[in-house]
Amino acid sequence: MLFHRRAALAALCCLSFASPAFAHDYTLGDLEIGHPWTRATPPAAKVAGGFLKITNRGTVPDRLISASFEGSSTVEIHEMAHATGIMTMRELPKGLEIKPGQTVELKPGGFHLMFMGLKAQLTEKQRLKGVLVFEKAGRVEVEYVEESMGARGGDAHGGHGHHGNHGAKTQ
Repeated sequence: MLFHRRAALAALCCLSFASPAFAHDYTLGDLEIGHPWTRATPPAAKVAGGFLKITNRGTVPDRLISASFEGSSTVEIHEMAHATGIMTMRELPKGLEIKPGQTVELKPGGFHLMFMGLKAQLTEKQRLKGVLVFEKAGRVEVEYVEESMGARGGDAHGGHGHHGNHGAKTQ
């Protein structure tokens, strides 16, 4: 009986230490940042997208104004949209507003961070650091998880579709 209790306690301790590695969500003031991620890239790729969710629990708007990613030389905040049947992509030089009570998802085919000038191939399950900068809340260091090349934002971590989007420009 004592062995089973010790085994259960050891398993519980392991789970406690393992949990942060799987769920990497961040809080910065009234902002909640959910699961930053990107896709693995082919060897010669020079760009990649960054994705995450940002929820504003406060009473005033905030704005994602810039970002950095250790795997690239530059990061821009982008928007993709359909205009007259054509998909367009444009930089958001003033950043991305997150209104009070709003969740903004940066995802493939929508708002996203554009990692430009990749320094090396991004490989699946790799983790790279970055920084998100908000107009009011300030800076937060995050870690991007590299998912498979075809990931749509729910492939990794048990397929729990809470993956978000990214967008910003290096200062």
